[in-house]
Amino acid sequence: MRLLIFGSNGQLGRDLMAQARARGWQPVGADLPACDITQARSLNQAFDAAGRIGVVINAAAYTAVDAAESDIETAFAVNRDAVALMAQACARHGTPLIHVSTDYVFDGLKTSPYLPEDPVNPQGVYGRSKAEGEAALRRHWERHVIVRTSWLFGLYGANFVKTMLRLGKERDTLRVVDDQVGCPTYAADLAAALLEIAAQDADRHDAWGTYHFCNEVPVTWYAFTRRILALARPYERLRTTEILPILTTHYPLPAPRPPFSVLDCTGLEHTFGITRRPWEEALKEMLGALYAK
Repeated sequence: MRLLIFGSNGQLGRDLMAQARARGWQPVGADLPACDITQARSLNQAFDAAGRIGVVINAAAYTAVDAAESDIETAFAVNRDAVALMAQACARHGTPLIHVSTDYVFDGLKTSPYLPEDPVNPQGVYGRSKAEGEAALRRHWERHVIVRTSWLFGLYGANFVKTMLRLGKERDTLRVVDDQVGCPTYAADLAAALLEIAAQDADRHDAWGTYHFCNEVPVTWYAFTRRILALARPYERLRTTEILPILTTHYPLPAPRPPFSVLDCTGLEHTFGITRRPWEEALKEMLGALYAK
């Protein structure tokens, strides 16, 4: 299969490219600086250069959650307007589009896992831009699959796991929020799920719509941090000897975070036959690969 992957140099995009090649597919990557998805001409040139493709996957996004509060124009240009351009281009080419979205489209006030059909109510600029990007895709092109995910970590780029590993080497004590609950997601696992959806797309026109994917077992950032450092200690000497739980109010940030953003993934499991594993198993795999470098 030949597929076009936007955001191919990012945390998720690099896993998508590598796994697509491992499947024997022909992935065509598009990312800055060669491709600016916020410019119609640049985006359309990427389509033309890719040739005949079976599926488009959009892994590109403005994900600087706090910076988005002051960089509103850029956040909406990437997360909403570019998605609309992409959807229109896919419609012209008759190509299905798989688009990655986020748990931040929800307000986090629910106490049970969020279903794909639950009403969105984003609280910050990042969440609003992603919610409006979803809406733009639904409006412009019916042959799409939206996959919302949460707490992404992986081998490439900046993420929470890498930040905690760095701080673990620099500080004696870490203070980590313990009143936000979600499900960490390994980028490699998300990539595998997206490619499985792509593989089935030609035969699953009945499956277009919105789904959720994350690794299993809800956790707080504090508990997640404890496992990150515990699993990393066999690989390297860490300075941190104390990890303290704190409230969100004790660590104010520009953008609000959903206090509860556990995603219900049963729809994706049932529709595409995709199974999920616990995040701790994925974290062990990621750390093993990271330290092997």
